[in-house]
Amino acid sequence: MGDDIKMAGQPLSRVDGKLKVTGAAKYAAEYIIPNLAYGVLASGAIARGRIKSIDTAAAEKAPGVIAIITHLNAPKPPGYFGGKESSDPRTEGGEYRVFYNDVILYSGQPVALAIADTFERARYAASLVKVQYVKEPPQTDMLSNMDKAVVPKESDPDYNRGDKNAFDNAAFTFEQEYQTQLQVHNPMEPHAAIAVWEGADAITVYNKTQSSPIAQEDIAKAWKLQKENVHIVSKFVGGAFGGASRVWPEEMAATIGAKKIGRPLKVVFNRDQLFNMVGYRPQSLQKIKLGADKDGKLIGIHHEAYGNTSTYEQFTANMTSLTQALYACDNVSTLYRLVPLDVSTPCWTRAPGEAPGSFALESALDELSYTLKIDPLELRKRNYAAQNPDTKQPWSTKFLNECYERGAAQFGWEKRNPQPRSTTNGNWLIGYGMATGIYGAWRAPSSARAVLNSDGTLVVQSATADVGVGTATIMSQIAADATGIPVEKIKFELGDSRLPPAIGQFGSLTTTSVGSAVNDACVALRQKAIEYLKKSQSSLQNTPVENFAFGDGKIKTKDDAVSISYADLLQQQHLPSIEVTVDSKGSEEADKYSSYSYNATFVEVGVHALTNQLKVNRVVSAIDAGKIMNKKTARSQVYGSVTWGIGMALTEESVIDDRYGRWMVKDLADYHVPVNADIPAIEVLFIDKSDDILTPIGAKGLGEIGIVGVAAAIANAVYHATGKRVRDLPITPDKLV
Repeated sequence: MGDDIKMAGQPLSRVDGKLKVTGAAKYAAEYIIPNLAYGVLASGAIARGRIKSIDTAAAEKAPGVIAIITHLNAPKPPGYFGGKESSDPRTEGGEYRVFYNDVILYSGQPVALAIADTFERARYAASLVKVQYVKEPPQTDMLSNMDKAVVPKESDPDYNRGDKNAFDNAAFTFEQEYQTQLQVHNPMEPHAAIAVWEGADAITVYNKTQSSPIAQEDIAKAWKLQKENVHIVSKFVGGAFGGASRVWPEEMAATIGAKKIGRPLKVVFNRDQLFNMVGYRPQSLQKIKLGADKDGKLIGIHHEAYGNTSTYEQFTANMTSLTQALYACDNVSTLYRLVPLDVSTPCWTRAPGEAPGSFALESALDELSYTLKIDPLELRKRNYAAQNPDTKQPWSTKFLNECYERGAAQFGWEKRNPQPRSTTNGNWLIGYGMATGIYGAWRAPSSARAVLNSDGTLVVQSATADVGVGTATIMSQIAADATGIPVEKIKFELGDSRLPPAIGQFGSLTTTSVGSAVNDACVALRQKAIEYLKKSQSSLQNTPVENFAFGDGKIKTKDDAVSISYADLLQQQHLPSIEVTVDSKGSEEADKYSSYSYNATFVEVGVHALTNQLKVNRVVSAIDAGKIMNKKTARSQVYGSVTWGIGMALTEESVIDDRYGRWMVKDLADYHVPVNADIPAIEVLFIDKSDDILTPIGAKGLGEIGIVGVAAAIANAVYHATGKRVRDLPITPDKLV
């Protein structure tokens, strides 16, 4: 690596790519543990009620069976009780506790764990467990239970600035309802855990997690162990979009089962169990009211949202928060409520509240544009917020207007005929639509360790995660720029709770937080190396730090009077290594600013005039996410975001039979994720301008912003093509009849 070549931004291929494609990378279920047993969870058949009896006799007699565990014989983690045991978890609140008691909280709930000497035998034994229930009528239809809506406990659900009656002064008002459906994560790798007890008070768990420190803390809390006695290992994760950001039943079942049988135990979910045991995007009903003057300036915005949660735990994904910061409007009010149902708890799902929230807000703004006869892009520009309209803080950076300009130019927005159903290509009605996306850019405290070895190699460590987006690659690039060590001599280690604690991979926080920690650790390491160099050469004692340069694995003065490799320096000093650990957090100066990532998504759709078949013809996504660390992996992230946005808009929907509370769609044959034939050419434009206020590396978050607004842009394009407005996702041909 030459002195003048920066690695940040370079389209470097994944440093762990060879490990993955050759099968050398170990995922949660792939660790080889001596004396390992296998567990399979049997799922309950009702959505609400109690277990009357469990017959495990046949299962226990099956070949190879070691144990059948139920609530009747399971070791109870002491952290389950919180001082007392209640007969009904619904009265307590909190996470679901597997094998806690006989109460059935949702359909598919684990009722037994079959443990055997092979996976196949465990699965067969699980099928032999017979359960009788005392059934109660389940409530799983959100729209029929709106009267049960409650105020979320963990956030401020209501917001108001300005005058609630401002709509009275608006020349134009618009009011409408929008709906989004349940959507599931469905990563390639199923959730799995291997639990290995090491005595009575220490355990190692190999699991699929987006945060080894969170899994460590949760398991330590459940078993009332010292945190350092819980070792979490999750080196590779085969896809996760929020669904691996907490401990789920397979992890707790593995720890309970391993405790019961006194040997290591592996538990892996079947595909159908991934639909309702590891979280999902909740359903939403949203109401938007807009008021504007004749020129399109927003006078008032009201955004009301309802989302489902479980009866035993509240999950809050505030779908209204983006409304408070996206557009310049003096009078804004929002309201958010939860509807408890007899279902499992939803969880964070890529751009949790912003993805469904943007569908409602950006669809409504598009509808307003037709009412006012103002181009949808122009309407957004007229309501551009020059500062955060909520906090009145300046933006750390904001290049949304450049997203608009570059995206529109690349897409050819100026060719759009504003009249719906005006553009055709043979039997296809062609529509253009666009939407804006916004997602908060944050930096969380994180730590990193940098170890420089005497052979000139650098090892950087942090207990973060990589769910497949290329974390190890960009951290290696950041370290290379900070130290001048070639990236091929750098190794980044992650996915282990014994490494320096750091934020996990969620909320678009990893690069801004862990990347900053890696930079800070490497800068500190560089400074330490300079100190050793000054000790060895007295002529450098008074040389300021800024007069040193770093490149090609060397430290040198900018006048080239001195040049020495890191390896030679350590060998001269008889040092096997130099090590630095740094705790990194944002500056007080950054708190004076408001930080967000932005996008502008432009979409062309085709709708067949006779069959109403829908297809997305092309997408242009223009994104302001600060400095892009790796243009190859970043572009891949946006490809994934847009693909899921297409699924959200056109294909994905989990269906529950509300008579029984049973999930009817629970495999990939019926849950329609977009396939290659559904995905058009996706053009990604990065503004690629540093945010030096938020982070020392100039980055803002990227993981979430790519999906925000995509579903709205598609819905807006469908309206432009057909003149038919669909306000409940997914948009299927029958809704266009």
